[in-house]
Amino acid sequence: MILIGMFDSPFVRRVAVSLKRLGFEFEHANWSVGRDFEMIREYNPLGRVPTLVLDDGESLVESAAILDYLDEQAGSARALLPVSGAERREALQLMAIATGAADKAVAQVYERAFRPVEKRHEPWVARCRAQVDSALGLLEAHCLSRAEHTWLIGTTLTQADITVTCACSFIAQALASPAGLYPSLERQVQRCEQLPEFRATYAAFSAPAD
Repeated sequence: MILIGMFDSPFVRRVAVSLKRLGFEFEHANWSVGRDFEMIREYNPLGRVPTLVLDDGESLVESAAILDYLDEQAGSARALLPVSGAERREALQLMAIATGAADKAVAQVYERAFRPVEKRHEPWVARCRAQVDSALGLLEAHCLSRAEHTWLIGTTLTQADITVTCACSFIAQALASPAGLYPSLERQVQRCEQLPEFRATYAAFSAPAD
């Protein structure tokens, strides 16, 4: 398998962490959506990442669809997302909040990277910033409620931990967020960042090139 995309993307990174956690071998094509757009479009018509190219040449696009495939291949006993019930719903909600916040952070990055100063729309940026703050506040409250537990859901690391960590680490860098605003969330993120799967897929954020 070949994973296309840079690890400074939280969406690419959550797939990479999951691949490593589940023990899948893969090559990494460290391609940028700016610099390598046409190369990526050979595998994904949208020119977006992550894209996972399977050994038979099939391309899977969009991180949620890729993660679903990986869990299916791993089997229910090893899947990173709970199979059913309240834990599955809670994990999916946490993941939706985290990826939504990451999307709004990306929107702010693109506003800076691709629009000249005179065309940047501050009310839109402020709206995105408020959405990120609200999402992080919810994740902070969840982490605080789980202060006596190691993981966000149940008794083992799940996709909720992976997605929340990748999203929050990205947001902190992309928006240059000051430390200490969400202490319980930050502790949870740091716990995950020390795991080998996360350390092996860390890349400092760099703004996309035109």
